[in-house]
Amino acid sequence: MKRSAPLSPSKRKKMIQAIFASPTYRKAYQDVEFLAREELRPVRLELELLKPELALIDEGVESTIVVFGSARILSPEEMTRQVARLRKSLRRDPASLDLRSRLSSAENLLDLSRYYEEARRFAQIATRASMGSAKKHWVVVTGGGPGIMEAANRGAYDAGGKSIGLNITLPHEQEPNAYMTPELSFQFHYFAIRKMHFLMRAKAMVAFPGGFGTLDELFESLTLVQTGKKTRLPIVLVGRDFWPRVIDFKTLADEGVISPKDIDLLQIVDTAEEAWAVVQDFWKANGRTAERSRRSFTAHREKNA
Repeated sequence: MKRSAPLSPSKRKKMIQAIFASPTYRKAYQDVEFLAREELRPVRLELELLKPELALIDEGVESTIVVFGSARILSPEEMTRQVARLRKSLRRDPASLDLRSRLSSAENLLDLSRYYEEARRFAQIATRASMGSAKKHWVVVTGGGPGIMEAANRGAYDAGGKSIGLNITLPHEQEPNAYMTPELSFQFHYFAIRKMHFLMRAKAMVAFPGGFGTLDELFESLTLVQTGKKTRLPIVLVGRDFWPRVIDFKTLADEGVISPKDIDLLQIVDTAEEAWAVVQDFWKANGRTAERSRRSFTAHREKNA
C-alpha cells in the first residue's frame, strides 16, 4: 500500500486552514448560509416565533392592545409640510398631472392626520392604565412603522411607558419608528408569524383608518373571532367618517354572506376616549384580563433558577 509522505508544517497549516474555511465545518446554528436554505424554512419559522415570545416572557408582558392603521397618515405637522411643498411645486409646474394627483392624496391625508393624534392619545391612556397594573397588561403593540403605528408608540413614550414594535422587512425597507421600546422591538421576515404575535397576547384590537395592511389585520382578526379560533375580544374601529364609507358591513349581512350578529363583533367610534371606554366596558362585562398560561416556560425557568 502506497503511503503519503508526512506533511510539511506549511502544507499541514494550509490544509487545516482550508478545513476551518469550509462552510461544512461551521456549527449549524452559526452557519447563516445553511439557515437561509429553502429546506430550513420550518426552522426559521420556529425561530421567528420563539425569539419574540421568549423576550416578551422575560419582560413580563402579560397582555397587549394592538393598534394598527395607515403608515401614510403622518402627524398633522408633517402632513402640513408635505401639502405646502406640493402646492409650491405645482405652482412651478401647473400642468403636471402627477403633482396634482399627489397633492390631492396629501390633502386627503392631511384631513386624516387628526387620527394620528387620536392614536397617540389612545396609546397614552392605555399605557397609563398598563403602568398602573400589578403586571404588564394592556401594553401597546404596533407594526413598528411610521404613521399611525408611530403615533401609538409615541403615545406610550409620552406616557413614560413601554410599547412593542413588530416590524417587518419589506422591499422598500420599512424603517422602524424611533418611539418603540428598544428591548421590545422585533423584526420579522414572515408575515404569518408576525400576525401570530399580534394576536397571541391581544386583549383588544383598535384599528384607525388604513389601507390593505390595516384591512388585512382587521379581517383576519374578525375571522378568527367569528370562527372561535380566537377568544372574543373588543375590536374597535376609530373613524365614523371613514369606516362606513370603506366597508358596508350591513350590506354584507343583508346579502347573507355574514350573519347580522357578526356586526356586533366590532364597534365604530371617533375618539381615543370612546375607544378606551369600549375596551374597558367589554372587559368589565366579560371578566378580568386573564393571564396567559405558560406552564412549560415557567417550569423550565424555575428548574434552572
